[in-house]
Amino acid sequence: MQDIQRDLSAITTEIMQENFLKKDALFVIGCSTSEVAGKRIGTAGSEEIARQIFSAMTDLKHQTSIHLAFQCCEHLNRALVVERATMVKFQLEEVAVVPVPTAGGSMASLAYKEMDDPVVVENLKADAGIDIGETLIGMHLKHVAVPVRFNQRYVGSARVTAARTRPKLIGGSRAVYE
Repeated sequence: MQDIQRDLSAITTEIMQENFLKKDALFVIGCSTSEVAGKRIGTAGSEEIARQIFSAMTDLKHQTSIHLAFQCCEHLNRALVVERATMVKFQLEEVAVVPVPTAGGSMASLAYKEMDDPVVVENLKADAGIDIGETLIGMHLKHVAVPVRFNQRYVGSARVTAARTRPKLIGGSRAVYE
């Protein structure tokens, strides 16, 4: 568990150094705690691992004033757990489900238990995100996604991929972008 905490600390430090998270940005977290533990996705969920990741992401939220969205597993169609205030701010639509470890995943289930006023929404378009264990967060990112490369490429045994987004460049060769 200390290795996982070290990995998460390194990643959150790199996120802060990259400085791509702006105040009120929507940040999606996809996570397989099974993959972090070195097992196949969906086979060995861990609330203990989820708690460490939730704590690290909550610390990041407090440091950057962002909004967090924890992606559920495929059994809930990758719906997302957010705070009710986030749902209202971004005009998201609530769905009626409570994530549990076997339908939603350990990460989303723990987030639902730990958030102040959690709700589940079906989809959103986030400004950035992190994918721990190849859970496929791309469906919840705005266009255009830009990879963010970290030196710390793993949390436990799970590969980490991250992305930020940027506005689409439109207008062709005569357009001015800056």
